[in-house]
Amino acid sequence: MQRILPPLTALAACLGALSAGSVAHAAEPLRVGGAVLEAVDVARLPGFPGPDPDKALDAFRRTCAAPPVTLAPTVTGDAAALSAACTRAAAVPPGGAATFFATAFQAYRVVRPAAEGHPERRAGFLTGYFEPELTGSPERAPGYTAPVLARPPDLVSLEPGETRPGLDPALRAARRTETGLAPYPDRAAIEDGALGDSEIPLLWLHPVDLFVLQVQGSGRVRLTDGRTVRVLYDGRNGRPYTAIGKLIVAEGNLPLEGLTLARWTGWLRDNPETARRLMRRNESYIFFKLAAIEDPALGPPGAAGVPLSPGHSLAVDSNLWRYGLPFWIEAANDPATGRLAVAADTGSAILGPARGDLYLGTGDAAGVAAGNLRAPAGFVVLLPRAAASAAP
Repeated sequence: MQRILPPLTALAACLGALSAGSVAHAAEPLRVGGAVLEAVDVARLPGFPGPDPDKALDAFRRTCAAPPVTLAPTVTGDAAALSAACTRAAAVPPGGAATFFATAFQAYRVVRPAAEGHPERRAGFLTGYFEPELTGSPERAPGYTAPVLARPPDLVSLEPGETRPGLDPALRAARRTETGLAPYPDRAAIEDGALGDSEIPLLWLHPVDLFVLQVQGSGRVRLTDGRTVRVLYDGRNGRPYTAIGKLIVAEGNLPLEGLTLARWTGWLRDNPETARRLMRRNESYIFFKLAAIEDPALGPPGAAGVPLSPGHSLAVDSNLWRYGLPFWIEAANDPATGRLAVAADTGSAILGPARGDLYLGTGDAAGVAAGNLRAPAGFVVLLPRAAASAAP
């Protein structure tokens, strides 16, 4: 699930080979993306392990079972130590989640560096996202004029940190041509027919619903023929993402205060000509594939390849953190409201070591909650201990 994909971590490459136990004894403060990792005793984290640690353990186990995902070689989180924690997690008895997270991992508070006059110990930032439920048509029809497009065969996605000769390093995808790779068309060009015969509609939505689907990265669609399908992320054109809410506010169309998803999407529907112009300023374009809904209680697969758990799956900067790492997230104004969430997804707007996007579920209620979640937060990463130092 691509989340609405940033320089690599400044952490030395050799850190990836160190266990959490050895990290704790390093002579110099360890940094991830410019932030300091400060060891902390979980007993000193108010509220730990938070609500439903067993659900967090379930989310962790799902990431353990996923096939490996290619990440930048300098991501924080030792793969071997995490694998050992996965093995241990499989044997945790019911009710044992709290003890598992407290003993199998060493907690490190992510301390952000000073900037613009703020003290070094400033909070990170947490937002929420969800899986929308939309109405669509298997064919173009009145009210359903925007095609949900399949991944084109000429799209080449670039791995984290990968660059290609002749391409702007900022581009994260390219178009395969007879003469080599070229920048992929932007949103406006794609809407104007730049894909040609490579344009393959999977189904049709209202233009604003398609935009919401692309921002969220996946969704459930109730079709006019009675079927319900899940639409999953299957690539992007690699162009930069622009938040439409900022454009709406900047032009004076709506105030920033109270700018919820329902409000800005409603405004777009009521102003279709301006909506089209503003949406086309977001150059990023997402392609999709269809899938069956296997477990309605879980969300779509995230970038880690596993279904997302409402309230316990977190999108992180995948150039900095390894998928599967648990995080303790606490509200900056009330640390006792913390919760455990597992890194299982990423997104183009999720940049930096203390930035997260919490998956909150499916449907309108989850959408309201996600739209309302924009707040400072503290981030504590749980790095797996070396097998020898983990408690039995």
